[in-house]
Amino acid sequence: MAQWTSAVGPAQLARQLQAQQPRPAGPGTRKPPAYRALADGIRLLVLEGRVPVAARLPAERELALALTVSRTTVAAAYEALRTEGFLESRRGAGSWTAVPAGNPLPARGLEPLPPESLGSMIDLGCAALPAPEPWLTRSVQGALEELPPYAHTHGDYPAGLPALRQMLADRYTARGIPTMPEQIMVTTGAMGAIDAICHLFAGRGERIAVESPSYANILQLMRSAGARLVPVAMAEGLGSWDLGRWRQVLRDAAPRLAYVVADFHNPTGALADEDQRRQLVEAARSAGTVLVVDETMAELHLDEGLEMPRPVCAFDPAGATVLTVGSASKAFWAGMRIGWVRAAPDVIRSLVAARAYADLGTPVLEQLGVNWLMRTGGWEEAVGLRRDQARGNRDALVAAVRRELPEWEFAVPRGGLTLWVRTGGLSGSRLAEAGERVGVRVPSGPRFGVDGAFEGFVRLPFTVGGPVADEAAARLAAAARLVESGAGSGGAEPPRSFVA
Repeated sequence: MAQWTSAVGPAQLARQLQAQQPRPAGPGTRKPPAYRALADGIRLLVLEGRVPVAARLPAERELALALTVSRTTVAAAYEALRTEGFLESRRGAGSWTAVPAGNPLPARGLEPLPPESLGSMIDLGCAALPAPEPWLTRSVQGALEELPPYAHTHGDYPAGLPALRQMLADRYTARGIPTMPEQIMVTTGAMGAIDAICHLFAGRGERIAVESPSYANILQLMRSAGARLVPVAMAEGLGSWDLGRWRQVLRDAAPRLAYVVADFHNPTGALADEDQRRQLVEAARSAGTVLVVDETMAELHLDEGLEMPRPVCAFDPAGATVLTVGSASKAFWAGMRIGWVRAAPDVIRSLVAARAYADLGTPVLEQLGVNWLMRTGGWEEAVGLRRDQARGNRDALVAAVRRELPEWEFAVPRGGLTLWVRTGGLSGSRLAEAGERVGVRVPSGPRFGVDGAFEGFVRLPFTVGGPVADEAAARLAAAARLVESGAGSGGAEPPRSFVA
């Protein structure tokens, strides 16, 4: 029986390999042999999670044709990978990817580090902050006081607690978008909301237009659902969307869905202006595309005096074209796992009906906690604390990176939680791998793209500040030196131990 569980085609693997930037040659070093460069490239794809473990690789002849190299080069690369434990083979079954014993299984998303690893590794992979106390504790206490009446029910509320649906509807109405509770469904985080939308609107093989770059975990969710992703390049800097490209993609590709982050885009931090929002809604309506707008960063405006544009759904108040996704995760705390969808009532009814075959509903206690915060004014207090923390972290990280890595380029966003950094010609994948060895975890640019794009970038979140931000930048500089010297890949050196 074959040991592989998926397969990578020769054209797909060739595109991913050709998108990688070559490893810089250090002083006095020679260019590695072609087979070694190919083996390193495949190994990096496995370590990044962009080629899954237990994925069948193309036959030697097929990959050689796709890469226009000799079959001998591919055979030698495969043999090197087998020797290093990154490839297993069996006659008649082909060759499939693996990881050596003792290596962590690569993740295709951006899962947080386990708590036991935090003492030796600075985690810049997860863009989430600790809870803003004392408001988490107060919200839980308030929820417990309101729990008894609900404890006498079955506890399943597929559309969400009526009180929280009303609260969320009132908040949209206060923002100038009249909303009824029937237009709200409470979900288990924003990921739960987008997963439900994808299953309802985009079956296997359907096209979904996505910003390029975009949020890595959402891209992987859509891939896992069988969607065909259509990337739409972002404008340069913090200018957000290129409306000409969006109109062309929506017209030519006719995607069923389009996913966008208009407010402090993840990962670039871009903020779309009102005219861009209006034009995109009009283009989506003309193309018959459902526009999924992720508002999870919307409340994290960090610069004083910044006037926020109206929400995207303000240009589609009935919710026929725009489905808005919100969440407590970024603005308050990811551990609450409370998200929501605002849409037309018939869309909400369809999402609720489909939920019977998924998770049935969102936990009651956490919903009561968020409702308590919003009802008492604790939400605004807590979000204010979150903004202060994120602002301080942003400023500390920006200063540290500019000091330690002056050749790296970035624009400082006015809100959100992420910095999108061009790494001065270095491979983001190799920097991520070298970072693991020197005690800093950072996601490389290709995680946020489609088919290997953005190799020359990394994403840095505003999750550390003060001396930890200084140490993180110093470790990133050490990782950059490893990559520049040619020692950032190919070795079996174990990770060093650090105390953050």
